[in-house]
Amino acid sequence: MDAATHPFDSIVWNRREAVISDDDGARVFALGDVEAPAGWSDSAVNVVASRYFRGDPRETSVREMMQRVGGTLASWVVAQGLGGDDFEYRLLEILVRQRAAFNSPVWFNVGVDAEPQCSACFILSVRDDMRSILELVATEGLVFQRGSGCGTNLSPLRSSREAIAGGGRASGPVSFMRGYDAFAGAVKSGGRTRRAAKMQILDVDHPDILEFVDAKRREEDKARALIAAGFAGGLDGEAYRSVAFQNANLSVRVSDAFMEAVAADDPWALRAPTTSAVVERIPARSILRQMAEGAWVCGDPGIQYSSTIESWNPCKASGSIQASNPCGEYLFLNDSACNLASLNLLRFLRADATFDIAAFRGDTDALLRTMEAIVDRSSYPTPDIVANSRRFRPLGLGYANLGALLMSLGLPYDSAEARAWAASITALMTGEAYKTSATMARDRGPFDAWQSNRASFLDVLERHRAALDDIVGAPAPILDAARAAWSDALQLAHKHGVRNAQTTLLAPTGTIAFLMDCDTTGVEPDLSLVKYKRLAGGGTLKLVNRTVPTALRRLGYDDAHVDRIVAYVEEHEMIEGAPGLRDAHLPVFDCAFRPSRGARAIAADGHLAMMAAAQPFLSGGISKTVNLPEDATVEDIERLYARAHKLGIKAFAVYRENSKGAQPLETGHCVVDANGGCCE
Repeated sequence: MDAATHPFDSIVWNRREAVISDDDGARVFALGDVEAPAGWSDSAVNVVASRYFRGDPRETSVREMMQRVGGTLASWVVAQGLGGDDFEYRLLEILVRQRAAFNSPVWFNVGVDAEPQCSACFILSVRDDMRSILELVATEGLVFQRGSGCGTNLSPLRSSREAIAGGGRASGPVSFMRGYDAFAGAVKSGGRTRRAAKMQILDVDHPDILEFVDAKRREEDKARALIAAGFAGGLDGEAYRSVAFQNANLSVRVSDAFMEAVAADDPWALRAPTTSAVVERIPARSILRQMAEGAWVCGDPGIQYSSTIESWNPCKASGSIQASNPCGEYLFLNDSACNLASLNLLRFLRADATFDIAAFRGDTDALLRTMEAIVDRSSYPTPDIVANSRRFRPLGLGYANLGALLMSLGLPYDSAEARAWAASITALMTGEAYKTSATMARDRGPFDAWQSNRASFLDVLERHRAALDDIVGAPAPILDAARAAWSDALQLAHKHGVRNAQTTLLAPTGTIAFLMDCDTTGVEPDLSLVKYKRLAGGGTLKLVNRTVPTALRRLGYDDAHVDRIVAYVEEHEMIEGAPGLRDAHLPVFDCAFRPSRGARAIAADGHLAMMAAAQPFLSGGISKTVNLPEDATVEDIERLYARAHKLGIKAFAVYRENSKGAQPLETGHCVVDANGGCCE
C-alpha cells in the first residue's frame, strides 16, 4: 500500500495522559507516555493502555496497537481473497475513527500469538460421565486464559435424586458447579484482573432445578453475614471471595409449555435426565416464584425462553440450541465459538440528525469480511469446537451507543419513535450482514451444513424480512435501505446460500465501549448521567455523559442554557431540577438507574419494549439487564417474565438496585467496575 494513502497520515497523534499500573501495583506507564489519536478521550487511552497493549517491549502507542491488530486482520482478509489491496486502509480507518471495535480477545491476542484465540464467546457441552465433567474444567480454563467466556447447559448431568452405577446417589450439577466456580476464580480472564466469564444453565424440568435456582441466593446470604461480621465487602473483598458461584451467571431455560403451565397454575413434571422418567410433579408457579425471589435478592438466575430460541434456530437439522455464552447474546449449537464486533452508532449520525447509511453499510460489509477471515485463523480449545466453528462459521456483529444516539436525537429511550429507530437500524445491519454473507457464499461457497439446513434457514430469513412490516414511524431512508438490503440478501441466499450460520447479535460491549468513547453500551440506555469508573492501579475517573449538550441543543436550548444545565448535572449528578430545563424534555435524559436524589428512571417495561423492537432482526440474542428500582417486588419480576415471553424476547436478566451486598454500579457515586469479566 502506498504510504501516502495510509489512514494514519490524516490523523493527529498526541502524547496523552495515562496512569497505568500492573497487577502488583508497579508503574508501567506514567503521565504523557501513551501516544493516541486526537479526539480520543483520556478514558479510552487508559482502557487501551491498561487492557490491550502487548509486545516485548510493551506497546506504548495506540498507533502500534492498531497496526498490530488492524494490519494483521487486514492481511488475513486479503490472503483469503475477501478484500482488495485497499482493505487495510478501510479497516484501520474504521478502528482509529472509533466507528467499530472487535471483541477483547482480538485486541489481546492478534499479532501476538501464532494461533490467536479470537472468539469472545464459547458454548461448551458436558456429558453425564466423570471424564466429560472433568474435561469441562480444563476447556473452561483454556477459554478464560485467553480472555474469552463460555456457557454450558448442565442439564445432561443426573440429579442428586438419582443413583450412580457404583451405588449411592449422584452429586448433582450444583455440586459440580462449586468446583467449576473455584477453578474459574483461579484463572483470571486473559490472565489479568478481569474476572472469568461463564454462564451455567439448567432446564426447568431438571429434578435439581430448585436447588439450582436458590444457589446464588444462599451464597448472597452468607456474604451479607460475613460483611456484618467485619469481613471486607465489595466485589473483590474477602466476603465475596469466600462464597461460591460468584464467577458465573446462572440462567433457567423455560419452554412455552412451562409458561403455559404457570399461567394455568398446573403442576410441572421434573424428569430424570438419564431416563426421562418423572421424578416429581410440583406447581409450575412455585418454580417461577422461586426464580423471581432469587433474582430479587441477587440478580440470578436469568431466564432463557427455549421454545422462542428454537423457533429462530436456522440450523434445526443440525441440532437444537441448548445454551448461550455468559452474557446471553450468543445462542447457538453446542461446542461452537463466535467472534464479535460492534459498531459505534453515534459515529454514523450527521450534524443534521440524519444517519449515514452508506458508511454504515460499508463498515458492516468490512467487519463481516474481517470476522469471516478470523474464523479460519483463530485457535480453539477442543477439536469439536474447531470442527463446529469452521463448519457453521457463526459471527456476532452488533452495535453500541444506541442510548447515546437516541438521546442525541432528543428522543426518550422509552418511546415509540426511539424503538422505530432501533428496529430499523438493527434490520439494516442484519440485512446488510446477510447480504455480505451470501455474497461470500457465492464466491467461496456456503457454510458446510447449509444444504441440510437450507429450508429452515431460508424460513428464518423470511421471518426477519417479514418483521419489517411491523416497524412504524422509522426514518424512511433507513427503513428503505433495510428493505433493499433484505431483498438482496434473500435473493442471493436462495441462489448461493450464506457463508455464516449466524451474523448478528447485541453484546454488552463493556470494555470496548470505553475504547470507542461510547457513552452507552450495547442496547442499553445510560446507567446514570454521571458515573465513576475504577481505574487499574487504583482511583476512579468521573464520567459525565457527553451526549447531554448535544441533546439539549437538538431540543432548542441556546449555549448559555446548555452550560447552566450541564454545570447543574455535574454538581448534582442528575438533571431533574436543572435551571431552565422544560419538564417535557425530562424523559430524553432518563437513565436505567434513578439518581440518589432524583425520582426518574426508565421503567422496566421500557427495557423490554426496546428488546422486543430489536430482537426480530437479530440472528442471536441480546445481552440485556432490565434494571429495577430498589422498591420493586418479587411480583414485579414475575410479571416481567410473562411479559417478555409474550413479546418474543429470547433471554434477559433483571437487577434490582442495591439488592446485593456489593455492586459495581451506584447512583450518586456510580462506580463502573472495569475489571468485570464478560464477553465483548
